[in-house]
Amino acid sequence: MPFARLATATTPTCHIGLGLAAVGRPGYINLGRHEDLGEHRSAEALHTRTHELLDAAYAQGVRYFDAARSYGRSEEFLADWLDKNPGIDDVVIGSKWGYTYTADWSTDAEKHEVKDHTLQTYERQRAESDALLGDRLDLYQIHSVTPDSPALTDKDLHARLAEAAAAGLTIGFSTSGPAQAAAIRAALAVTVDGEPLFHTVQSTFNALETSAGPALAEAHDAGLTVIVKEGMANGRLADRYAPDALKAVAEETELGCDAVALALILREPWAGVVLSGAATTVQLASNLHAAVVDLDDAQLERLAALVEEPDAYWETRGQLPWH
Repeated sequence: MPFARLATATTPTCHIGLGLAAVGRPGYINLGRHEDLGEHRSAEALHTRTHELLDAAYAQGVRYFDAARSYGRSEEFLADWLDKNPGIDDVVIGSKWGYTYTADWSTDAEKHEVKDHTLQTYERQRAESDALLGDRLDLYQIHSVTPDSPALTDKDLHARLAEAAAAGLTIGFSTSGPAQAAAIRAALAVTVDGEPLFHTVQSTFNALETSAGPALAEAHDAGLTVIVKEGMANGRLADRYAPDALKAVAEETELGCDAVALALILREPWAGVVLSGAATTVQLASNLHAAVVDLDDAQLERLAALVEEPDAYWETRGQLPWH
């Protein structure tokens, strides 16, 4: 399994990965995006920004990089970085299929992405990912599985995914929404010829939304690598937007709210990789300080009080504008 390379890495930051959702396209729902990227969001500008982030992340020990077909040109930018660094062979590359990017490089499109978990979409997007990443692609995940997703019951799709797994590609899934735990448990039951189909799960888990935790622990116990996304709650836990309790704990640690928020996730014994969604190299450096944050019981108790009900959390997330 490619994630074994992360387990044998020598730097503590190997457990932090870099997600490219924030820099692969000009529009996204992260708070503070205008301040992070400014007005200049051409493909060339974001290509340069992505390469700066990848260079900085690799230099600081990050070894997992996460893209998706719906993250604009993230796969293209990542593939170009890999081509320009042929000596880098110790990274794990993941991408996702199931959403099609439809914004045409606009920040005010009516729809930025369209979800479709059919076999036809898998085959089309797999070909698109292969054309860019080829044999550098280690992990391919179904993007944002929910309990009612046809990807959980489509036997023809399962057979094609199993063929890809037999050829060496790790197959996983990501989740989204207030019923993440149910989706994870349903996916754990999916088998092909008696063998589990999925070997990774990527879910939202952060100081505000912890409902998937027990199911992620079950997935870890079943042998899946757990990848955590949206650890910063789309910017709601960043310094300028963070709740007062998080700001207070961060001040006590003399580090940023982001480092504390990500450290909270790194404490979970089931967390294999925690994604940074940094849009700048300064943010990335601050995120990576999570590896050295030490939280005491009193601080953990104060942070635990921040948890929201899943329905309320996802309703708030759904109202975040595309910037």
